[in-house]
Amino acid sequence: MKKQLILALALFVSVLSFAQKKELKTLEKAIKNNNFAEAKATATQLESMLDSMDDKMKSKFYFNRAKALYANGAGSFTDFDTAFNDLTKVDSKYVSELNDTKQFVRNELLQKANNFYKNEKYKEASGLFAMLFKLVPEDQFYLYFAAVSAIQGEDLETALKHYIALKDLGYTGVEKEYFAINKETGKEETYDKATRDLYVKAKTHIKPGERMSESKAPDIAVKIALIYDNLGRNEEALVAFKEARAIDPSNSELIVSEGNVQLRLGNTEEYEKLIKQAIANDPNNVELLFNLGVMSAKAGNITEAKKYYDKVIGLDSNHINASTNMAAMILEEDKEILKKMNSLSNSNADTVIYNKLQDDRKLVYKRAIPYLENVINSGKADADIAKTLSSLYSAIDENEKAKVLKAKFGL
Repeated sequence: MKKQLILALALFVSVLSFAQKKELKTLEKAIKNNNFAEAKATATQLESMLDSMDDKMKSKFYFNRAKALYANGAGSFTDFDTAFNDLTKVDSKYVSELNDTKQFVRNELLQKANNFYKNEKYKEASGLFAMLFKLVPEDQFYLYFAAVSAIQGEDLETALKHYIALKDLGYTGVEKEYFAINKETGKEETYDKATRDLYVKAKTHIKPGERMSESKAPDIAVKIALIYDNLGRNEEALVAFKEARAIDPSNSELIVSEGNVQLRLGNTEEYEKLIKQAIANDPNNVELLFNLGVMSAKAGNITEAKKYYDKVIGLDSNHINASTNMAAMILEEDKEILKKMNSLSNSNADTVIYNKLQDDRKLVYKRAIPYLENVINSGKADADIAKTLSSLYSAIDENEKAKVLKAKFGL
């Protein structure tokens, strides 16, 4: 009885093995004929037999299912993802063409990813670069390109995931660069060594050299911090900003961004300390000063905001945003005066106060006018700015100026 059972089991295994080989041949034939729908259906049937397959047969199954799912590049992103997972399970000692297939798929996907990026299809480019990294995990720069593409496509969650993975991997992107000067343009150009040497030999390029590229670690740390900030994840942003500033301590953008987070959290003392540090590092940075003006205005510190905007205008008289914001803040004072005027009665005493307040309004207008004129003179003013300035001219009895401005802007 025991011998019969052993014999029955042996026959069962033999029959099962035969069935597996038959289905596997059907799968290989379907792939050879580019019948990927049939190949995927056959692969699904074989999947139930995986537990009983030996290592050699499993490798061949995963290899062929990957080809079926990839479908010569016509598969879906989900199919690609499964296909690349399958390729990691293939043992090359059983499948001799594994490396050639990987290289073919790699070249094809890289071309597609680059084309997506050039055509501003950043989400698709990011997905393919991420898959390339899964296919060739030793080439971490694919994951970096996936992160960059996700940023371009405004997919911050995906970009954050990739940047954190890069940080955990210790990716720096440092590599040897080969460069030479283009004789025609006089500009330095970077190539791989063989191409650079070819151009130098052809005498189209001169002064060849080589150097190590800059580390991307600071950029990765900065991006993580800024993404957390943009996503409103304040506590995580603060931790990331501190890590990024440890790598790049003089980066004024980081200091200001961290200050912005501290302000959102109500930590005004920490905010002021960071702002002073940013100014000390870069006292004449126009955009930094402008952003500080914006942040100070949001914080309700109008005196500080005006100070920053005035400094911006002193450094760059054509900075129309600073001039516009200054005018807007000054004109806010008019609302308070008008509120007081509307609260007065018709008594003789209140009439005196009313007239005094009317003069105060004109003084406010006169303070705002030079800033609006600055915007008009830049040639970048819109009709709303012109209409506001025209009204202010009329309010202070400079009617001729108002008339000229209306004619210029067709008001």
